[in-house]
Amino acid sequence: MRLLPFTFTTLLVGLLVYGLNRPWAPQLPMAFGNFISPQHGFWQNAEPDQADFSGELRIPDLRGKVDIYFDERLVPHVFAEHEEDLYVAQGYLHAKFRLFQMDLQTRAAAGRASEFAGPQAVAFDRYQRRLGMVFGAENTLKEVEKDPVTKRVFDAYTRGVNAYIEGLEPKDWPVEYKILHAVPEKWSNLRTALLLKMMAKMLTGGTEKDLRYTNARTVLSGELFDSMYQVIPDSLRPIVPGGTRFPAPGVVPVAPASADSLYLKREPAAIVKEPFRPNPHNGSNNWAVAGSRTRSGAPILTNDPHLELSLPSIWYEMQLTDKSGTSYGVSLPGSPFIIIGFNDRIAWGITNSQRDVTDYYAITYQDSTRSAYWYNGKWEPTRLQVETIQVKGSNPVTDTVAYTVFGPVLYDGSFPEAHAGNVAVRWVAHDPSNEGLTFYKLNRAADYDDYVEAIQTFACPGQNFIFASKTGDIAIWQQGKFPARWRGQGMTIMPGEDDSYRWQGFIPQAENPHVLNPARGFLQSANQRPVDATYPYFIPGTYFTPRATSIEEKLEKMRGVGPEDMRILLNDCDNVMARDLRPVFLRNTREKELSAAGKKYLETFRNWDLQAAPDSEGQTIYQVWMDSLKAAVWNDELRQVTPQAPMPDDQVLAELLIRDSTSRFYDNLHTPEQETLADVVTGAFMQAVKQLEKADNEGRLTWTAYKTPAIYHLLKDALPAFARKDLPVGGYNNTINAVTHSHGPSWRMVVHLTEQTEAYGVYPAGQSGNPGSKYYDDFVTTWVKGELYRLWIMGPDEGADSRVKWQFSLSP
Repeated sequence: MRLLPFTFTTLLVGLLVYGLNRPWAPQLPMAFGNFISPQHGFWQNAEPDQADFSGELRIPDLRGKVDIYFDERLVPHVFAEHEEDLYVAQGYLHAKFRLFQMDLQTRAAAGRASEFAGPQAVAFDRYQRRLGMVFGAENTLKEVEKDPVTKRVFDAYTRGVNAYIEGLEPKDWPVEYKILHAVPEKWSNLRTALLLKMMAKMLTGGTEKDLRYTNARTVLSGELFDSMYQVIPDSLRPIVPGGTRFPAPGVVPVAPASADSLYLKREPAAIVKEPFRPNPHNGSNNWAVAGSRTRSGAPILTNDPHLELSLPSIWYEMQLTDKSGTSYGVSLPGSPFIIIGFNDRIAWGITNSQRDVTDYYAITYQDSTRSAYWYNGKWEPTRLQVETIQVKGSNPVTDTVAYTVFGPVLYDGSFPEAHAGNVAVRWVAHDPSNEGLTFYKLNRAADYDDYVEAIQTFACPGQNFIFASKTGDIAIWQQGKFPARWRGQGMTIMPGEDDSYRWQGFIPQAENPHVLNPARGFLQSANQRPVDATYPYFIPGTYFTPRATSIEEKLEKMRGVGPEDMRILLNDCDNVMARDLRPVFLRNTREKELSAAGKKYLETFRNWDLQAAPDSEGQTIYQVWMDSLKAAVWNDELRQVTPQAPMPDDQVLAELLIRDSTSRFYDNLHTPEQETLADVVTGAFMQAVKQLEKADNEGRLTWTAYKTPAIYHLLKDALPAFARKDLPVGGYNNTINAVTHSHGPSWRMVVHLTEQTEAYGVYPAGQSGNPGSKYYDDFVTTWVKGELYRLWIMGPDEGADSRVKWQFSLSP
């Protein structure tokens, strides 16, 4: 990063050459003048290698002094005598190192991205507002501020953020503000609630397929639909071990008489497009190994949440210590608490539940004013909320959102992308909740009972909270507020004309899937279905099995393990799905029909070690072949629908290929011939060969060269110079090390719960959000190598330790 001035100058020249030839060039002089100003511009953000982070700041209304010690990785170790002061300090540190990130993410959550990005973001902002992001955040904030503890903490955190902002001069603003010609905005408790809603959207928006299932269901028979979109795979490795007995359900929803006809009707396809769907691979791995399987006799807990990889990271590493004890791990800039980590007595981690907590309802308006809709036999008034979107460089845009008994109307005729009539959205994240209280209590929990109490206020997004303690317990709960549905409820858009299709209740918290101290000595979750078919509730979602299979197979064989074994497992690239499919592929490929190149690639695939390693050609051949085969098997059925029908899960295809050599799906409906499994496998490989030859000629046949792993700045292509590209990392979303192009393990953590906690971790970025700092991306190389840093849990009497590089204090 010492080349930053040169990088900035290069970027600037490119912008000037481009900008002065654009219609908006007359607007540039002031913006670029501020950007290149020696007194106020980007030069002020170039941080020297030997930057000094020591100092002192006076903040009114602190109850006492706060000491902050930065170690050599710029990780802060915060010591406060009073609880509120601890969170004032956390807010201050988040703002000091991640202000633009916090500002951008919460404006985007509120549907205000156009203030930064201009007209190109208006459609996104309309979607956010119609989804009810602010509506949900306001409901959450009411719940947070009803509780005296979380009200006190959120207030303290906001004071800390604003203490930093108020001390800034324009020359000190993060460089992104100077590039965008924007101004930082004060923080509020609502913005913290908005950040939590953004996480809820990220982790629930990709788990439901209701709108695209509606497209498919209008032309596919019930038999075909059920075959293609299976709820419970045969090869399931559930989170709760198979054979566990579940009690009778506490809530028994009753399906209306019209439900059967809803799922049997055949109509022309309703084209429903989802332009802002979150990444469906947002998920994670976690596992806990009991002392019976470790060398030390103490449990080990491991977690790696899989999210979009970004610079700066979604996470910020830190230690928080007050009179109640110490918590250490990663926090979310924009929110108080340690979110994933450990304290003096326990450790916890989270993975996404993958549960569907969103449903859609067809609304009939009385007329074009949208002032009333038909419900329960009469015209009910809507609540119309006018939304004004401020647009950088353009006039404001006004939209009116209609709220119904179900929730806001997300789609209507004003969205040209969707032709599904008027569709209201019911989302658990709209309901009042207090997720902050969960983390407040987890940060201070001492045992299993404390952990169970802590997670009860966590509503959305549903998460698998894994736990281990120094008393030897290991446990996992799938925690969230989950609708109790009748079978099939919410799989497609439902009638909104009365209350027949509304949720009739929620699964009691005590009946959420969970397990404590299993006899096998370990627990794991990797976004798979949590329970087998004996669980008494219908729980739709987007589940994923291969990583769970791989983790479980490997943990079953492990005895006498230590933290290093867990680190190695985090980096595992064993492709278990390819292991199961390779015999099918090879058995059904007619080699005599292949070209010379095809025979070469087939031989490479035959001899492949089944590792999705960075330099693997076999992994590239497998994945291109698999993608081609998916299209060959399913596209003829899906072509009857629209491009917006979901592709069946890979696990469905894998089980079909392994178990049924004569399936109807192998036949192409659009040809007169009757295709066989050998036809479709061989044909898919021939198609794959064309793509492989192209990649080979371009020097991109190895897996890293093909998938091009990268970590982008939050502004993506707008700031390419701030990205880290072409990283030599293996893995894929179906391996434990789930790195795709720019998505994967956003934080790797291993906690060994010995008497003196032994912990390790890393995320692929750095502590600072300033691209001009050497701490912006200094963790990336360690992450790429699959290594972990030893996490230093600093004691209150270790201020003179050599690991302390800078000391900063806050005082009243």
